[in-house]
Amino acid sequence: MKVLLVEDEAAMVDALQRGLTAEGFVTEAAMNGVDGLWMAEENDFDVIILDIMLPGLSGYEVCRRLRAGGSTVPILMLTAKDGEYDEADALDLGADDFLSKPFSFVVLLARLRALLRRAPSDREPVLTAGSIRLDPAARRCWSGEEEVTLTAREFSLAEFMIRRKGQVVSRNTIAEHVWDSELDIDSNVIEVYIGYLRRKLGDNRRRGIIETVRGIGYRLMDTAEESADAIRRA
Repeated sequence: MKVLLVEDEAAMVDALQRGLTAEGFVTEAAMNGVDGLWMAEENDFDVIILDIMLPGLSGYEVCRRLRAGGSTVPILMLTAKDGEYDEADALDLGADDFLSKPFSFVVLLARLRALLRRAPSDREPVLTAGSIRLDPAARRCWSGEEEVTLTAREFSLAEFMIRRKGQVVSRNTIAEHVWDSELDIDSNVIEVYIGYLRRKLGDNRRRGIIETVRGIGYRLMDTAEESADAIRRA
């Protein structure tokens, strides 16, 4: 999933980006509130990690403007302050959760996953497509009755595709959400990982199938009937 990190401490940005990348997240960062607000308004993120004490615009103001503009993206606010009034202010302005510095990365990760489970409202705790089931919180995946072991990147790709099942998603969109802006879109990395998923999840009539839409991208078929149709067209 794609994370926006708005934080002005360079060391923390570096540490969080490395940790989130290792967990399969794609992270973009802004070092001040003005840039953070612009990035949040102009791009599609799955969750925002937002520091309160920022140059330009405070995290409070960034959060307020996003909610006033209709944004529903989950926001986890960070602060070096520790007090119930700071937490209340953040939540009243539209933040979904609050974490005081210093914090454990394990706790941060758990809170991010909880936010992704809860919002938007149509996100289900366990995602399904055909006979594929994916549990984002537990990081577990099944194909039929068989549990499948996925790497962090494979899991992120599978989750992204299942959340958009039935939709055609371009290679550019996949790269933006599952990799990062540095990925060479002309490389065959995406094709390689699609191949990994096809082999691990199973391309047959009983299970969801990842269909190649020539010249555009890929689509994860939802039902067994769609899968069978795709196989007949192949």
